[in-house]
Amino acid sequence: MYAGVCTVTTEPHRNVVCDAGPLIHLDELACLDLLTDFSKVLVPDGVWDEVARHRSGALTFPFLQRCPCPVLGEEITSLAALFTLHRGEQEALQLIRQLGHGLLLTDDTSARLAAQALGMTAHGSIGILIRSIRRRQKTKAEVLELLKRLPKESTLYIRSSLLSDIIRQVECA
Repeated sequence: MYAGVCTVTTEPHRNVVCDAGPLIHLDELACLDLLTDFSKVLVPDGVWDEVARHRSGALTFPFLQRCPCPVLGEEITSLAALFTLHRGEQEALQLIRQLGHGLLLTDDTSARLAAQALGMTAHGSIGILIRSIRRRQKTKAEVLELLKRLPKESTLYIRSSLLSDIIRQVECA
């Protein structure tokens, strides 16, 4: 079930390490292909296992590369206790930390806060949807429709007031 061999480049943001949330939520919206313009989408073992339990079809995309997780460092272990991070989130943070650069994709607030504490860049499913307008992968109208369908077609939890604010911002952009 390995989609590819884990290899790492040294170019900033050319490597993307993905947590389970974006893989699951983008697949629920039939938008996982929005990740194809990244040169690598690395998926640590713990994340792979979680996605396999909840939405195994998302793992069939050939641009996803399963990666064994390096040994968790003391810094990640400390943050995991502080932010109550699950195995996949810890592995994703450790992998991106090992790379020294790149982008972490996560929909988990605690994982984002931990990434921020480590000086890492993190974005989520909604950020990928909005990015697709700039990258000309989707039109603004298509993204607005996806955002409106999000509560019914995805398991992503987002407060309705926040989603409404995001929709308004996209409409005005």
